[in-house]
Amino acid sequence: MSALFCGLDVHKDSTYATILDCDGKIIDQKKIVNEKMLSFLSKYRIEKIGMEASNQVAPLYRQLSREGYHVSVSHPKKTRYIAEAKIKSDRVDSKAIAELVRLDALPPAYMPDEETATLREKVRRRAFLVRERVKLRVKIKNTLTYEGIKPPPDYGLFTQKGITWLHSLNLEPVESYLRIIAPLDEEIKNLSCHLKELASDDEEVKLLETIPGVGYYTALLVKSEIGGVARFADGDRLCSYAGLVPSTHASGGITRHGGITREGSRWLRWVMVEAAMTHVHKYDTSITKAYHRIAERRGRQVATVAAARKLLMCCFSVLKNRRPYHDQA
Repeated sequence: MSALFCGLDVHKDSTYATILDCDGKIIDQKKIVNEKMLSFLSKYRIEKIGMEASNQVAPLYRQLSREGYHVSVSHPKKTRYIAEAKIKSDRVDSKAIAELVRLDALPPAYMPDEETATLREKVRRRAFLVRERVKLRVKIKNTLTYEGIKPPPDYGLFTQKGITWLHSLNLEPVESYLRIIAPLDEEIKNLSCHLKELASDDEEVKLLETIPGVGYYTALLVKSEIGGVARFADGDRLCSYAGLVPSTHASGGITRHGGITREGSRWLRWVMVEAAMTHVHKYDTSITKAYHRIAERRGRQVATVAAARKLLMCCFSVLKNRRPYHDQA
């Protein structure tokens, strides 16, 4: 029997599968509970499997990969075959994916290995916890404003002295927020210590830390989001992956550039903007000089994005060449 091709439209509890032969003829097509997918596929000589990227595909992708199947995950925005279908259903989607797999035309999406995925979850979790803590701190500041109370000017509001002062106010909303913040502080502290240990033994992280404005956390996030610099042919491709390149519209021989695309990894885009702000305010480099030139002409927001893009190009360079950062000013 000739090799077969399978397209999977994956959902949380079930998946619609379509199996095609090399001529595009449907061999089997049905809805299957995810737990029974392996037993279903084992009945056929599957050469390639395709599925569209979503939050639900990761467990099934890992399971099928461990069993030795050749699995490809498609980029949803690039899978125009599915997006332009007049009739949209699980059956149609799975057949369309199978057809793209058969034709070797499935636009791929990156799926990290288990080690990279684990690191990515940890750095993203820390960012989430910090953001939640920031929201609660803002709530406390808003409460003080509403009550007409000014914070002490001699020390930070959320230092040890500041928290003691907040408790002395005996404000019920403030006490409520502080009770929630306390365990968040502990989780963030523990997770930060663990990430620092990981960073201390990682050569790529050490290289990234030579770039001004890039600390251990930024370096770990960059590493986890990139998933291997060899995936990118050049720094421009990496910047495109981070959504830090301008959108382009060409028509009638006229090319217009708009704002950045904001496609790809929003986490990588966010951390590079944060690193760029630190870089231009604390260090005097060629990137800082370029930032000030652009800021004078086009404003700080555009200049910050430009600095983030240049900083990401530096990340690509140090990882690709395996050499510490050197300013070219």
